[in-house]
Amino acid sequence: MNILHIDCSPRIESHSRKISAAIVERLLRIAPGSIVTRRNLGAEPLPHAAPEYAAALSCAAASSAASKEATALSEALIQELEASDVIVIGTPMNNFTVPSVLKAWIDQILRVGRTIMPTPEGKVGTLQDRPVFVAIASGGVFSGEGANQPDFLTPYLSAALGCVGLLSLQFVPVQATAFIDENQAASAREAALSNINLSMIEQSQ
Repeated sequence: MNILHIDCSPRIESHSRKISAAIVERLLRIAPGSIVTRRNLGAEPLPHAAPEYAAALSCAAASSAASKEATALSEALIQELEASDVIVIGTPMNNFTVPSVLKAWIDQILRVGRTIMPTPEGKVGTLQDRPVFVAIASGGVFSGEGANQPDFLTPYLSAALGCVGLLSLQFVPVQATAFIDENQAASAREAALSNINLSMIEQSQ
């Protein structure tokens, strides 16, 4: 099994990194021989879309040498995604939504004519669906009892990844991290992890 593990927090000991690492650990227990490809966006952020990339997306001659060069990073990231059987994303909630490093990755993998095909009925994703686990750490409370802030992260990721064909998302949130100590955070992580469904992975092994 090939696991694509993406982390978005710049902090090495962040809550989202700990949750995503725990998910990967559980996957490795099920499939010990798995290959894990790491994409550390928090430490090695991707560049935001350059003018050449934007031009390549709007250019009719998408197969030209200049267009291929401009979309080389996008193509590498898409192939990395296509090679995965499972995707694990660890991300903080920044200002109610995804951090810019995750948005930069999304902007590279959502590409019309490659991962998205326009149709009269709307955009259709070209990627085969696979399990996607999204570990979220939020300083506030955005869902459930006591929610006191908006959540633009989970609906946005559902829409963006769904647009390319990734529909089987599981969100694994730990909330109110700004108000709990490490012992409470560890308990919150365990509670969140207890809710994930690994049956699809287990059945495939």
